Amino acid sequence: MNCDKCAATIVAGDERIHQNQTFCEDCYMVALSPLKTCDPWAVHSAKNFERLAGDKKQLTPLQAEILEKLKVHGAMEPVTLLAKLGVNMQLADLQRDFSILRHMEKVGAEKQGGTILWRLWA
Repeated sequence: MNCDKCAATIVAGDERIHQNQTFCEDCYMVALSPLKTCDPWAVHSAKNFERLAGDKKQLTPLQAEILEKLKVHGAMEPVTLLAKLGVNMQLADLQRDFSILRHMEKVGAEKQGGTILWRLWA
């Protein structure tokens, strides 16, 4: 049996059914927790956590690299950023890390024409 989303092979008994689709565990978790970049409560929580963490606040290595690439290269499309990072990951995973940085008000997005660009927080 294969996942309807990513086509990964699923061991019998490990499949997850959601809205009449068969998912592997990873795709099932993504389906259950959709990405919300603009979430006022998450922004409030992230800002309070950052304030309370003081000097102990840390980003993951990937989040720090995202900030560095945007600082060096300026605003860019998500797929371009993914290529510049040189990591083996799906765009959806990068979007999750971007969303976390967005909640921390470290990055933002802007639309230029029909293109969405990710950039550092203004």
